[in-house]
Amino acid sequence: DVQLVESGGGSVQAGGSLRLSCVASGYATVDGYRRLTYCMGWFRQTPGEDREALATFGDDGVTRYTDSAEGRFTISKDYIKNTLYLQMNSLKPDDTAMYYCAAADRLACNTRAAISDFAYWGQGTQVTVSP
Repeated sequence: DVQLVESGGGSVQAGGSLRLSCVASGYATVDGYRRLTYCMGWFRQTPGEDREALATFGDDGVTRYTDSAEGRFTISKDYIKNTLYLQMNSLKPDDTAMYYCAAADRLACNTRAAISDFAYWGQGTQVTVSP
């Protein structure tokens, strides 16, 4: 199994930036084999709303973004530290949410990320953006 621990959330004024980190440990199981690298992604959720996909990073290095993240957020990964990042710039009050890191038992990420793709989730880190 994969264990994920997020950090980097906090409170920031609109227009500010934050960088979220997600340290991954353990193995995903892909086609019966244990793998140290796999599809990972960032999601966010506000109370009463569905969890929303933001960006994914595949084992192949391919990155994808949803409309909510495109242009302002950047997903990246440090393979040596096995840490996934989400750099968030030009933050808006609407970005206020709990942010989650996720990992999947697959190498490449689906073109359209879905919650059901991801078997492993972190505990979340809160981001609050004030006007």
